[in-house]
Amino acid sequence: MLDGVLFFPVTPFTESGDVDYDRLAEHVAKGVDAGPGGVFIACGTGEFHALGLEEFGRIVATAVEAVAGRVPVFAGAGGSIAQAKEFATSAKANGADGILLLPPYLVTMPQAGLVEYTRAVADTTDLPLIVYNRSNARFDEASAVAVAQFPTVIGLKDGTGDLDKVARIVRAVKDALAPSGKQFLFFNGMPTAEISQQAYRAIGVTLYSSATFAFAPELALGFYDALESGNEDLTDALLRSFFHPLVRLRDQVPGYAVSLVKFGVTMEGLEAGPVRPPLVQPSEAHKRELAQITAAGRAALADALAVHAVR
Repeated sequence: MLDGVLFFPVTPFTESGDVDYDRLAEHVAKGVDAGPGGVFIACGTGEFHALGLEEFGRIVATAVEAVAGRVPVFAGAGGSIAQAKEFATSAKANGADGILLLPPYLVTMPQAGLVEYTRAVADTTDLPLIVYNRSNARFDEASAVAVAQFPTVIGLKDGTGDLDKVARIVRAVKDALAPSGKQFLFFNGMPTAEISQQAYRAIGVTLYSSATFAFAPELALGFYDALESGNEDLTDALLRSFFHPLVRLRDQVPGYAVSLVKFGVTMEGLEAGPVRPPLVQPSEAHKRELAQITAAGRAALADALAVHAVR
């Protein structure tokens, strides 16, 4: 039910800190017009950690209305078990097509506890559920196999970057599900996933989330098309001119994986407002650098397309 580049919208706020639902609808609709394979609303890039339950429900409903059935809409859920179940219930009530299950709040846990956390949320709703392997919610082969066999769990998104373990999880899950024929999806969920997607593809993880799509969809789609078609010259050009510089900038300040993307949306003409604490706004120097990096990426893409047109 999901393919192509996956769109993770930001959550626009007013200067006073309230959710700007009109701009959210515009942001989502514009993104879907660009052609993603799915929308993941109120997740990491959408500042799920900073949202209340009531505004979360309205955010999901706004996104569902803006998407209008063109692609699937998945919504975030996570936090304490009570909160995760409440958010999952709200996602269903407000029209989402599925859930991305974010890590439990703060605590470390044994694998059995992680499996039970997933089971409890999955039992709350019949929506398809993707588990997020990251932070304190790190699956091993056995726990990944266990949750993959829950009827509504349809995928695993990796944000650890541990390719050794992820490769073993992919193999173990595929082997365990083979007798039933159940289809299961694997996603690269690393920040700026384009950087690592060549490596993830090599171990059978073909789907990935693109934060870049939120503000420069043509760069995200250009990279995806180059990767799918085996156009190594364009892949290398975009990595060199845009994605690698973006990661170097992103890594300068914790939380920039969200803050820079949100400013990027504003930079491209749709006022997305500030981030909520504890995230911070990019500095003026870093805003200028993001603009320069984006321009360089677009120039590289334009050059590649011009060469292709001549051929």
